[in-house]
Amino acid sequence: MKKYEALYIFVGIAKDDALNANLEKALAEVARLGGNVLSTESLGKRQFSRPMKKKDTGVYVKVRFEIDPSKLVELVNRYRLVEEVFRVQILAVDERRESKIASERERRAARIAIAEERQAAAARPVESANAVEA
Repeated sequence: MKKYEALYIFVGIAKDDALNANLEKALAEVARLGGNVLSTESLGKRQFSRPMKKKDTGVYVKVRFEIDPSKLVELVNRYRLVEEVFRVQILAVDERRESKIASERERRAARIAIAEERQAAAARPVESANAVEA
């Protein structure tokens, strides 16, 4: 199983209920082919840079999932038949890049925590000195 990130565009949706129903239908195709959906993120309604098929706006949804690479072509072909999915772009997730980003995020969080501790330690003597004077 390999991880992928897909960007779905749904058009002609006025309510969140309709979006959820269309998204569930699209994600059911991943499950039908033996894949697992890891996360979904709605990016909201956006204006197209130019009209496509007489449509001006669409709702963008980013989905991360796992699926066998041999089933990916079949998944893309199924999305061509699903009318609710206006466009879909699927990209493979680079595991090395993801692990590097995660480690950098952890190091940054550690540096921020150390800086906050230093600021708190620097502020404590001032507080105790004020308490002694009072």
